[in-house]
Amino acid sequence: MSTKVCDVPEQLPAPSPAAWIQRYAGLIAKGGAVLDLAAGSGRHSRFLTARGHPVVALDRDVSRLPEATAGFEVIAADLEDGSPWPLAGRHFAAIVVTNYLHRAILPNLATALAPGGILLYETFQQGNERFGKPSNPAVLLAPGELLDFAAASGLTVLGYFSGTVRHPRAAVIQALAARAPR
Repeated sequence: MSTKVCDVPEQLPAPSPAAWIQRYAGLIAKGGAVLDLAAGSGRHSRFLTARGHPVVALDRDVSRLPEATAGFEVIAADLEDGSPWPLAGRHFAAIVVTNYLHRAILPNLATALAPGGILLYETFQQGNERFGKPSNPAVLLAPGELLDFAAASGLTVLGYFSGTVRHPRAAVIQALAARAPR
């Protein structure tokens, strides 16, 4: 029996981008800048960078994100601590948000979209508590909440889903693809 000793653990494969994001990524203006909000480990940042988009990855904890490089900016910001919106005056061809909800910043998302910009949003909805976390009502969308947000913000809905998914794990989600006015 042989034993392998390593100083560096083998890297696990990067998680795949959400199917919703993959499905609608082609709507993003070619070469347009993208904001990956609550970027986590950067699965969507990597995906969109590989598609030729400059990406701004924003998260409270940026330790799991790749190092900033040309075309890839990393911003550490806590969106829930009451600080001002860290991207005031900046506009993006697309904003991607998955598995995150802080209602106080929703108006900032609409105003941060460039004319014709695309919002791709997917997160948990009420009913998810039967599958585990998240189960806190404060971070679960009400039925139709993303549609209401789009309508109130003047966004045109291009795609919408509300219901139970089984992959990558069972969850109740809501997903929106919407375009800002040109």
